Amino acid sequence: MGTDPTPTPAGLTRPTRAPGGIGVSTLRPDGTLKVTGEFAYSSDMWHEDMLWGQILRSPVAHAEIVSLDVSEALVLPGVHAVLTYDDLPTAVRHYGLEIQDTPVLAHGRVRHHGEPVAAVAADHPETARRAAAKIKVEYRELPVVTDETSATAPGAPVLHPDRADHHSHRVPHPNIVHRQPIVRGDADAAARRADAVVRGEYVFGMQDQAFLGPESGLAVPAEDGGVDLYIATQWLHNDRAQIAPVLGLPEDKVRMTLAGVGGAFGGREDLSMQIHACLLALRTGRPVKIVYNRFESFFGHVHRHPAKLHYEHGATRDGKLTHVRCRIVLDGGAYASSSPAVVGNASSLSVGPYVVDHVDIEALALYTNNPPCGAMRGFGAVQACFAYEAQMDKLAAELGLDPVEFRRLNAMEQGSRLPTGQLVDSPAPVAELLRRVKARPMPPERQWETTEGADIRQLPGGLSNTTHGEDVVRGVGYAVGIKNVGFSEGFDDYSTAKVRLENAGGEAVAVVHTAMAEVGQGGVTVHAQIARTELGVDQVTIHPADTQVGSAGSTSASRQTYMTGGAVRNACALVRERALELGRRRFGSHHPAWATAELRLEDGQVVTEAGEVLASLADVLDDEVIEEEREWRHRPTRSLDPRTGQGDGHLQYSFAAHRAVVEVDTGLGLVKVVELACAQDVGKALNPLSVVGQIQGGTVQGLGIAVMEEIVVDPVTAKVRNPSFTDYLIPTILDTPSLPVDMLELPDVNAPYGLRGVGEAPTLSATPAVLAAIRAATGLELNRTPVRPEHLTGTA
Repeated sequence: MGTDPTPTPAGLTRPTRAPGGIGVSTLRPDGTLKVTGEFAYSSDMWHEDMLWGQILRSPVAHAEIVSLDVSEALVLPGVHAVLTYDDLPTAVRHYGLEIQDTPVLAHGRVRHHGEPVAAVAADHPETARRAAAKIKVEYRELPVVTDETSATAPGAPVLHPDRADHHSHRVPHPNIVHRQPIVRGDADAAARRADAVVRGEYVFGMQDQAFLGPESGLAVPAEDGGVDLYIATQWLHNDRAQIAPVLGLPEDKVRMTLAGVGGAFGGREDLSMQIHACLLALRTGRPVKIVYNRFESFFGHVHRHPAKLHYEHGATRDGKLTHVRCRIVLDGGAYASSSPAVVGNASSLSVGPYVVDHVDIEALALYTNNPPCGAMRGFGAVQACFAYEAQMDKLAAELGLDPVEFRRLNAMEQGSRLPTGQLVDSPAPVAELLRRVKARPMPPERQWETTEGADIRQLPGGLSNTTHGEDVVRGVGYAVGIKNVGFSEGFDDYSTAKVRLENAGGEAVAVVHTAMAEVGQGGVTVHAQIARTELGVDQVTIHPADTQVGSAGSTSASRQTYMTGGAVRNACALVRERALELGRRRFGSHHPAWATAELRLEDGQVVTEAGEVLASLADVLDDEVIEEEREWRHRPTRSLDPRTGQGDGHLQYSFAAHRAVVEVDTGLGLVKVVELACAQDVGKALNPLSVVGQIQGGTVQGLGIAVMEEIVVDPVTAKVRNPSFTDYLIPTILDTPSLPVDMLELPDVNAPYGLRGVGEAPTLSATPAVLAAIRAATGLELNRTPVRPEHLTGTA
């Protein structure tokens, strides 16, 4: 047996597996290239005769386009094309993930600050920018819709008149994108039986995915009239399905290849510059490259939905929850994106990982003139977790109970039911996760004090030298969350994998080909690990992701290891059986074990259960190539009832708990997170090193929205005030605390290898844990994210 090629992370068990197989910590093949700056990202692509694309964006949030004059831009030397809505080649001029309501270029009016109005192609990026600036647009500003009141008031502007006839119980107003109630039991009667009732109103800010590599891509026109698009995205096939109708091309003439991606977190699930680049390339007959700068990136992708949440919780004296009532209002912005699915998640997971028999829930998403919002890590469950965990702390205090023990008393477990009535049929170790984070040793007190005095680097405010610890108070807080895994509510979710096995120079090698977008989740290691495990080979190549193989679905919803990993495993199993059958035909007459024994592939050989080597796999293959392409689907889910919300809407659940330790300078309103410990059930860690990295990364994004991250939108004009990393702050290494991880592996028998999607759950509970710790330190209620200094000093 081999050993791990890399050290096992502290606290993890070293598995007894073949080198590089599942369960072994494996380094990413692109890791070194990325940290040394040698990795080729999509923005690094080059074609010798390419043009540069530039998008003209609206400077206002809601306005009628009175006139649009591109004549000065067209005559600028070096400009090859200027496109507006009227230049689009087909009648299909809108796109969208779920609802096709987003115009390729604005027509008649703009609905949000930064909406694309025109596209330019020129022989130099600066020429393209100057040409875009020469386009003259006259706007007549219209009243803006910014919140529920202005969206649904009598006489409110209807942002999408074509949806005005969609009124129903589910969508009672045309400015409501989607609405989902969930009713179970009798919340009114249960409230009358409650011994303690607490209520709260919570505000969750708009968060940006803040990936470091901005949107970029290269479109190359082809001789057959089609186009080849090299793009950083999360879902190649869905992009193609939206692009092709606008171009007037069959999908097989829109060939897509994944370019180098630096991160996504949901922000690349919608289209950005894909259609614009293709249109310009087909119009000019030249390759066209578009690269957003950071300012454009803030306008070029969707963000996390800001939310207002109203909750009521009740409990008996002995601490058992009686009921939950809540109303969640999500701001979807100008276009639908994935808002309907976000509403489904927010409503179905709005109670958290707790047993509550009586609920009355309503979640909805609005059309407004704020920036469009859609997918981001946690996908609706993040906003709900912030509110219900604050409520659990408040109710525990009302009852005089320890907040962790109160949670454990009400924690769901395998066999519990969600508010939707769905049975939780796999491990749900909520109480154990809470026990583990609570039992961890506390970090040392007053870390900033040394024999030489205060080490200001360890103080709130850090190197800003704003305090020497005079008003610093420590606080500790806890939270736990539940997140679904995979696409839900009857979506036909599947993935495809093609696996080839061949003899290369006397060694059996495998090639795995999928359309999976590698955006940092680690599929490039996991797929190779699965192939090594299933085929018993050492050499595995991962083919570049493209649309020459069937869809792998989106790299989102914590689904790729489950779904595409399952497809790779299934394809490998078929390849393995074909290889063994080939061996039986070639060598069966020489050894009876070929016909009678249970055989497996191991270390490049065919062996019996007793370990007897029958032949090398390379000899079995000789000059044969075995290849299989297979789809893989998970067990079905169903739509939630539009009136009651009942139904088996989800595939799988992921659970994580956090304990936050913070130090707050109460005089200056500064916060330092000292430690943010996580315990999470991962089902089975296929690559433990990667799993720990995912948990820590999700934790840091949760920390960001707790204390610093927010896209600030002017409430009067709906303009974005801070579209830059100067004013939109994300955690750096100086803001990141110790992040210990306690990993449980409780297999889900319904999942490949028993695994559980891990990437999103830690983002849920990190935020409310930090808020709970700050409340503990300050005694303040703090019902919004992010917490700012003025909220702590009373100057807000």
